[in-house]
Amino acid sequence: MKTIAFFNNKGGVGKTSLVYHLAWMFADHGIPTLAVDLDPQANLTAMFLDEERLEELWPDDEHPQTVYGALRPILRGIGDIAKPHVERITPSLGVVPGDLGLSRFEDKLSDAWPRCHNRDESAFRIMTAFHRLIESATEWGAEMALIDVGPNLGAINRSALIASDQVCLPLAPDLFSLQGLKNLGPTLREWRDIWGELLTKAPSDLPMPKGAMQPAGYIVMQHGIRDSRPVKAYQRWMERIPSIYRAAVLDEKPTSRIPPVDQDPYSLALLKHYRSLMPLAMEVRKPMFFLKPADGAIGAHVDAVKSCYRDFQHLARRIAQSAGIAMNGYRSNTQLENSNS
Repeated sequence: MKTIAFFNNKGGVGKTSLVYHLAWMFADHGIPTLAVDLDPQANLTAMFLDEERLEELWPDDEHPQTVYGALRPILRGIGDIAKPHVERITPSLGVVPGDLGLSRFEDKLSDAWPRCHNRDESAFRIMTAFHRLIESATEWGAEMALIDVGPNLGAINRSALIASDQVCLPLAPDLFSLQGLKNLGPTLREWRDIWGELLTKAPSDLPMPKGAMQPAGYIVMQHGIRDSRPVKAYQRWMERIPSIYRAAVLDEKPTSRIPPVDQDPYSLALLKHYRSLMPLAMEVRKPMFFLKPADGAIGAHVDAVKSCYRDFQHLARRIAQSAGIAMNGYRSNTQLENSNS
């Protein structure tokens, strides 16, 4: 089972929508997939589930069917993680529901990080809670876990990323996104190095994530472009992405032979903004590439849906290849029936 986190400490780059669509695409191609919502804003959960179901998951008590509910014993100091609930969307796709209450775990994680240096077993149990939660949640046969996290460099994200084998970095071609990349790269390396040291002090009987956090590549989300922005300004930021990614994330020395984004092997995809499709998709609660005429996808929308499918299929293949997971070349019957409904 492979765990892949999608992260940029700059918000607004379409990260959650990206995780949502990729989870559907992987499941549609025969890869049992788990989407894990570790963003305290729980936007990924809200994309998968309707308000009626959300009300059931978030009552006025301990929320036992969310990630927060699974962590409650640790938060209360009365035990280890509880068995996480997996909301099954299809036989090949499940979700660990997020929860606004997850933000309460931040202080616990911040306190545990330095205590791991002292070989404190309780601190290691806290730091590995997400890793062990994901392992437990994938016991139904998931081959891939996609982790959605918030746009910050806080303790929750540190623990979530330690639980990841790889990290995909969604970007927008703008100054803020590239500045975020410059902050993110050194931080990932620091977390990876420190966790490597802490593993030598960890209890031998506690499942430990390797904390690999290997960069899988970047995804340029072109919806960051404003219609009024001059083409030259957009192109200027695009041209800088490959060099900044290499310097900040890969810690490579600059060279004179850096390819443009569309030829860069570290560029996983250039995704256009399907502005007209997203409102339709959110209305019927399905991915943009599964929209049908009955959903309102008529006229020019038909070609846009097909193009959207090809774009996400290509991206999913790149990520699966990087993760060493075989991706079927056909759509599964279960997902096909779901998309036609």
